[in-house]
Amino acid sequence: MNEGVEQILHGNSLLGLIIRADFSQEGIKFFTPQNFSQQLAYMNRPAGYKIDPHRHNEARREVFYTQEVLIVRKGKVRVDFYGDRNELLEARILKTGDVILLAAGGHGFEMLEETEIIEIKQGPYAGDKDKTRFEPKD
Repeated sequence: MNEGVEQILHGNSLLGLIIRADFSQEGIKFFTPQNFSQQLAYMNRPAGYKIDPHRHNEARREVFYTQEVLIVRKGKVRVDFYGDRNELLEARILKTGDVILLAAGGHGFEMLEETEIIEIKQGPYAGDKDKTRFEPKD
């Protein structure tokens, strides 16, 4: 991966992908494989660059797990990554401007200072069917 981008792996499973606030690259960079239900990319284009007007066509997709993207607008938060048996695997600190894709496994958060986060995930929201809660581990 590029500098400023970190993959959180457990075995062959990608749990999370962090794009740090200072990441920069010319052009467009897709971070996710084509089969992910949540696609994450970065664009850096010069003034005057144009993207042709377009719309996205109706396309039926089957989503089995919710993947989400969080954008830290302000603050500092610890993200805890959990395995399939709810065991704590790793933790990372995110700061203002960092972006994270949560792709698999479990996760929890602790705000280390006042924090604003934007969350993006697939819908429609399934309510209590959408997640299984468990006790945090140290």
